[in-house]
Parts: sequence; structure tokens; C-alpha cells
Amino acid sequence: MSIHVLGIRHHGPGSARNVKAFLEQSRPDIVLVEGPPEGDELLRWAAHSELKPPVAILAYRPDKPQRAVFYPFAEFSPEWQAIQYGARQNVPVRFMDLPLSHRFALDKDEDKKETEKKETDEKEDDGITSAALSNAEASIEEYRDPLKYLAVAAGFDDGERWWEYMFEQRMDHQGTFEAVHEAMRALRSELPEKKEVVEKLREAHMRKMIRQAEKDGFANIVVICGAWHAPALTDMPKAKEDADLLKGLAKVKVETTWIPWTYNRLTYASGYGAGINSPGWYSHLWHYPLDNGVQWMAKVAQVFRNHEMDTSVAHIIEAVRLAEALSSLRGISKSGLAELNEATLAVLCNGDDILLELIRDALIVSDTIGAVPAEIPKPPLLQDVERTQKKLRLPAEAGNKDLLLDLREELHLERSIFLHRLQLLGVTWGHLAHVRGKGTFKEQWQLRWEPEYSILIIEKGSWGNTLEEAVIHYVAHEAQEATSLGQVCDLLAKVIPSDLPEAAETLINSINNLAAATGDVMQLLEVLPSLVSVSRYGNVRQTDETMLLGIVNSMIARICVSLPPACVAVDDDAAQKITEHLYQLSESIALLNQAEQREEWHETLRVICDNVNTAPLVAGYSTRLLADAKVMEGNVLADRFHFALTLAGTPSVAASWMEGFLKGSGTILLLDERLWTLVNDWVRGIREEDFIALLPLLRRTFSQFTHAERRKIGEKAKRPGSGHVTANASGEDAVDHERGIASLPVVMQLLGLKNKPGAPTPITPEANIV
Repeated sequence: MSIHVLGIRHHGPGSARNVKAFLEQSRPDIVLVEGPPEGDELLRWAAHSELKPPVAILAYRPDKPQRAVFYPFAEFSPEWQAIQYGARQNVPVRFMDLPLSHRFALDKDEDKKETEKKETDEKEDDGITSAALSNAEASIEEYRDPLKYLAVAAGFDDGERWWEYMFEQRMDHQGTFEAVHEAMRALRSELPEKKEVVEKLREAHMRKMIRQAEKDGFANIVVICGAWHAPALTDMPKAKEDADLLKGLAKVKVETTWIPWTYNRLTYASGYGAGINSPGWYSHLWHYPLDNGVQWMAKVAQVFRNHEMDTSVAHIIEAVRLAEALSSLRGISKSGLAELNEATLAVLCNGDDILLELIRDALIVSDTIGAVPAEIPKPPLLQDVERTQKKLRLPAEAGNKDLLLDLREELHLERSIFLHRLQLLGVTWGHLAHVRGKGTFKEQWQLRWEPEYSILIIEKGSWGNTLEEAVIHYVAHEAQEATSLGQVCDLLAKVIPSDLPEAAETLINSINNLAAATGDVMQLLEVLPSLVSVSRYGNVRQTDETMLLGIVNSMIARICVSLPPACVAVDDDAAQKITEHLYQLSESIALLNQAEQREEWHETLRVICDNVNTAPLVAGYSTRLLADAKVMEGNVLADRFHFALTLAGTPSVAASWMEGFLKGSGTILLLDERLWTLVNDWVRGIREEDFIALLPLLRRTFSQFTHAERRKIGEKAKRPGSGHVTANASGEDAVDHERGIASLPVVMQLLGLKNKPGAPTPITPEANIV
């Protein structure tokens, strides 16, 4: 009987090549792989042609789907090569790690974690020294990268880089596993013993599985595990010690399935503890083990050419030569990623680090994503989502994909509905972007699939077995839990494009109840524009927009009654907020285009601006809205303007009123001479001390105008005679009486008063004309 323990680097192409060669040479009876025993049933799919790495085993608690873990595999993962060997040679493969049914049961719940955190904080306050904390952190760091000790001894400053040069790029596997075993034994003997309970349980269970394989009659056993565990699985204690350690462990139910994975999620940066820095590079090493850098640099050149950057064959040759020279200087037999990157930076990027990021995204990491067979057992909701993805030809892709939808086309409309429904469940696979142009029949989406979306979908599976059913029930729950009108209106805005009439009706009833119960007119103002905007989807999304009009009209009626008192005795910040609401509501009412409703709104604006107690900013803006709608114009508008500026009581009140009236546009001043004159005369008539005090407010008013408007207003103000009133040096009105008298006969003739009996005779100080 022989037991071979192979210590490997997770997701290492060299380790994978060595494992494959060793298995083909030793031809074992059984292969034990570090992994969750709950995944044994999934191994029967290993030979399926549609199971293409990178993939991952997703394990989760069906009662708490958010408690889940992933076990990812790439083509260059040693564990994957072992699984594939078993499938090809019909050799049994078993996972031997501590069952997740125990590990999940060992995890503390969130409340307990919070309690422990508080206790830890209290202990730190009660006297744990900074030296003790530093020692603890140093101990953690030792186990985070124990290879660093070996790397430093070999002249490297990075354990990952040392391992790559020593093992991943090595072609001959002879003696490799023995060397790894010896190195790990030395590290485990020198470093402090790990105190983690789970770590001890894991290694105890791995030894238990080895003994079980022996009992089952397998004579030639190969064990594949992380290099750190190799000595613990070779120098085994008595079986009773492990049995005692594993005795009485709690259990919970666990379910597993295969899901697609991505290279990006194999990296350290993604938060994966056993991650690697360069999955794309490792994939290249797996497929081209003899490459001296030429094939890699050809890929680099192709990336640059795809971005319309000139890259010649001479560039590639020079970069490869530079990488080889760097390797020789460093005493390395073959160029690694570091040397190739430095050569790329110097030759192809001209020293620009930003260009090297293109290579990192496209090649060093890459956006490769795996695939799994559709018939693999999965939770019903996840199956429904995947079926819909296939039906709508929306495959999950790791990279960013832009998708422009024309909602007038049936397929595009179905895609939009699908993406909106996923968003309601919190699955943000698609992000909606702004679309230029008129109309509401286009949507721009950016898609990027992340593996954790599978967990989110499984978690929401408790609400229904199909996406439509799950969204309807989930929305109803969210509406019931909502505490404000705004929350429900936001939900409705998301439900309408999801084509869920039943959910929309539930939300409308909720909105109606909340709106009737609220006395806060500001809350109604905040939510109404979104409701009106939602109604615009009626024709495009083939929904019945009339179901919204009743509640919208009811809310507008409430606003018209409650708004005028709400504009009285408010501070400047509140007044600014009210003006924004007035603008949005005016736009919404114009969009609805109902004459009776429009008249009701204009009457409300009149009430607001007629009330002398209304905040001047709000009164001015209300007047402006009436002027824009041509409800108040001509002499009536001028009189209103004159009244506000001359009879406001204090200059600050008048300035605030004018700020409201001119809010957002100074064009009206340039087009209406009468209003220009009133403003100009008011500004000129302000006393110097009042002008200085009002200057910040006036600057704020005019700062809202466009640059062109400010320039034209300045030019107009500089022109002589700007405004119809001027004064002479003595302060008297500079009126030319002689010119005025000379014009009277013509004016009288135009009025038809010259020869009529009883017509008044003009009397002037100078003469009696007629």
C-alpha cells in the first residue's frame, strides 16, 4: 500500500502540470482532493463537454442562502487536472476537506460576532498593550505568506514571485513534491503553531479520509492538498486523536452546484484568499509552457493594435530581447511576467504606466468566464434566470458589454423587462446609462456579470420559483415594510418598466393610502414628478397608464390646497428647496397636458405670489412661472414687478424676490425693455450702504445666468440712456420740454382730436398750440 501526498499551489500551472504527469505515471486507485465532500456528487459532471473552466462549486445553506462559499477551479488548477484525470481514467475522486455542514455550523451568527467585537474593544481599552497587538498582527502576517521566508533566503523579495520561478515555470516534476514537502515541514517546525480550531479540524478530517480510503481497499492513494498541509497528512497522529477532535461537531444542511467563474475573481484583488495575481498569465503558462516570451509579446502587440496603437514586429523582437537580458542579469533561466512587463513598459509603452494597464486588464488578468451545463441541478429561480438569459441571447460575460435597446422591438423590450426585474431583486448585472436623443423608446445598458449574483438569485428564491413570481412577492414585501411615500414611489418607478401590473397595483394602493394619510405637502412634491415620469412609459411598455392618473390628479389637488400656506414664514434654504419643487411640478403638469389641471395650478401660483407673507424668493419664482406660461404678461407683469421692487419694505426683500423671478435665466431681462428698466432703476436707486449689503445676494442671482447672458446684460447696462429715466446734474429729471411740445400736434392728430367740438386744448408753459 502506498500513499503519495502532493503539496501544490492552488491555481498554479506548474503544479497542475506536475500533478497531471505524476498521476499519469503512478496510475493511482483513488485520488483525494482538498475540497468540500458535499461536492462529491458534482464530480459526475466533470467529463461533460459543456463544463468549461473557470468554474466554481457554490455551496450554501438552503435556509440561509447568504451563507455561502465558492470553490473555484481554472484549467491550470492542480485540483481540476486531478478531477479531469479521474473522469478520463474512471478513477474515483473524493473531496477530503472538513465538510461544510460542520464549518457552517461552526460559524458564529452576526449577533454573536457583534458581542465578541464589543468585548474585544473593551479588553483593548482595559490594557492590551500595543506591543501585544503588534505581535498578534505579526503572527497573522507570518501565516499570510510563509513562503516569504524561503523567498528571502533565495534572494527574492516576494514569495509569490519566488514560487512562480521555482515551480510554476519548471518543466521537470521529478523531485518537486519532495522538495515542497521538505520546505513546508521546515516552515511548520520553525513558525509558531497555528491556534485556529478550524485549521486543526480540517487537517484531522483530511487524515480521516485517507484512513477511510485505506479501509475501502484502495492500495495506491494520491492525496492532493495545499502545500502547507502536506506534512500534517504525512506524519499522522493516532486515529483516535483525530476522532476525538472531530467528535460531536454540529451540522447544518448544505447544497451545492456548479456556477461559471471568472479570471478576475481568481485574483487577490477580488478578495479571494487563495487568489493569484495574474490568472491570464498563468493560463498562458499552461497552454504555452515552452514560450520564451515571443508568443506573449505577440498577444501584447495585438492588444495595442486593437486600440489603434502602432506596434511593429521590431517592437516585439526588441521587447523579447530586453526581457531575456533582464533575466540574465537577475540570474534567472527564463523570462517571467516581471521581466516581460518591464520590457513592455520600456519598448512598447514608452515608459507610460497607464498603457501597461491595458495589458493587465486584457492579458495578465483577462475577462475569461467559464460555462456550466444547463441541466446541472440548481435552485428553481436560478434555473429560470439562466433559461431566460439563453432565450433572450444574453449570456453572462465577465467583461463590460454595452447593450442599446430599442423598446419598440419585441426582443429588446423583453430584454429590458428582464434586466429591470433583476434590478428589483438587487441583481445589478445591468446598469442603466443615459441615452442621448428624444423619446423614451431607447435604453442604454452596461452589462458585467459577477459570480456572486448567483448567490443573490438563490437567496431571493424564497420569494418564488420564477423571476416574475419572485419579483411580485418581493415587491409586495418591500411595500409593506416601507415607511415613507418616497420609498414606495421609487419602487413603483422600478416596477413599471418591469411589466408587473399586479405589483404596480399593489404599490399604487400603498401610495394612495400613504398620500391620504400624510399632511406633509413637501413629501407629495418630492414624489409627484417621479409618478408623472412613470406614466410616460405607457405607450412604449404597453402598460395601462390610466391606472396612475387617478392618484396623480388626487395628489395634485392636495398640493394645490396645501402649498400656499407652506410657502409662508420659511427660511432661505427651505425657500430654495420649494422653488425646485415648483419647477418640477410645473414641468410635470405641462407633461400631463390637462387644461383643467393647468388652470388649477396657475391659480395656486397666483395665490402664492399675491400673499404678502409668502417668502419673497418663492413669490418671485411663482410670478416667473406665471410669466413663462403667459398667464401674467404685459402691464400686469410690469405692475407686479414694480410693486415687488418698490413696495417690498426693505432692499433685501426686493433682492430676494428678484432672485426668484430671474432664477435660471436672464433672457427675460434682455427681451422685455419695461422689466429691464424697472430692474435697472431699482439697482441704481439702492443706497450705497444697502448695495454693499445686497451685493452677495445680487451676485448669486446673476451667477445663475449663462456666460452669454451675463455678457449681454453687462453690455446693455453700460450703454448710455439704458433705462427710460435719466437725471441731470441738479437731480431734476432731464426732460426736453421743447421737443415734447413740438410733438403734441402730431399726437393729437393721430388721436383724432384736432377739430372735434369739445376737444381739449393743450396748455403748455410755452405756448397755446392748436
